[in-house]
Amino acid sequence: MKLTVLVDNNVYIDHYYYGEPALSLFIEDEEESILFDTGYSHVFFENAKKLGVDLTRSQKLVLSHGHNDHTGGLVHIDSLFTKQKPEIIAHPLTFFPKRAEEGAIGSPESAEKLRENYLLTLSKTPISVSTNITFLGEIPQLVNFEPRQQVGETKLEDAYVADYVLDDSALVFKGKEGIYIITGCSHSGICNICEYAKEVTGVDKISGVIGGFHLFEEDEQLAETIRYFKENNIPELLPCHCVSFAAKSAIHQEIPIGEVGVGMSIEWD
Repeated sequence: MKLTVLVDNNVYIDHYYYGEPALSLFIEDEEESILFDTGYSHVFFENAKKLGVDLTRSQKLVLSHGHNDHTGGLVHIDSLFTKQKPEIIAHPLTFFPKRAEEGAIGSPESAEKLRENYLLTLSKTPISVSTNITFLGEIPQLVNFEPRQQVGETKLEDAYVADYVLDDSALVFKGKEGIYIITGCSHSGICNICEYAKEVTGVDKISGVIGGFHLFEEDEQLAETIRYFKENNIPELLPCHCVSFAAKSAIHQEIPIGEVGVGMSIEWD
């Protein structure tokens, strides 16, 4: 499996791509290709061109959750996928309106609009998206130090209610040496995601994790997360997007982490 970072907050020095506070990844698993999240704007498309990545080969477009730093690029996919249309896979709550103090923070496209041109698969339960990759669906709470936290509000039926981002999901790649977690923002809790990936795959060995861990403060949750990573002896940790420098530093003091940036490619067997 090969993964290429199309969008991240970080761009490597002397690599002239575009960065934005968002995430988009291009994943190739054997003969299948997956676009995971679309970032905040057209940047995922522009970086793909610079990197020589042919996004039109994507058979699946998987969304980690409905926030606009992961779904904003949806407004550009019609111009990209003019012939073969990918299947769009997400949690059922992904396209419900979302708002915070700064205004709308949800997907710019509705489920109804997307269904006009795309096969839209909305699932709370895990589903296979390629030979070795599974979309995890809704993540249950499996560790006691990662309670769900409210992020603004979402509109259900006719009223806005507190949003605990139940639509937040992730991918798991089942490799030869264990499982690899690919996450967007980890509003569900990165350790909850890892534990659920173990349950879904039946594999206890976690060989790598890449994506946003949604960790900012040096607090008890961060300390427990580091303890979890150490106990699971995860050899490859690649936090990006929504992880503060302070959190990365704290993790790195205990376990070496890798730097992620736009243009980075990694391969896992």
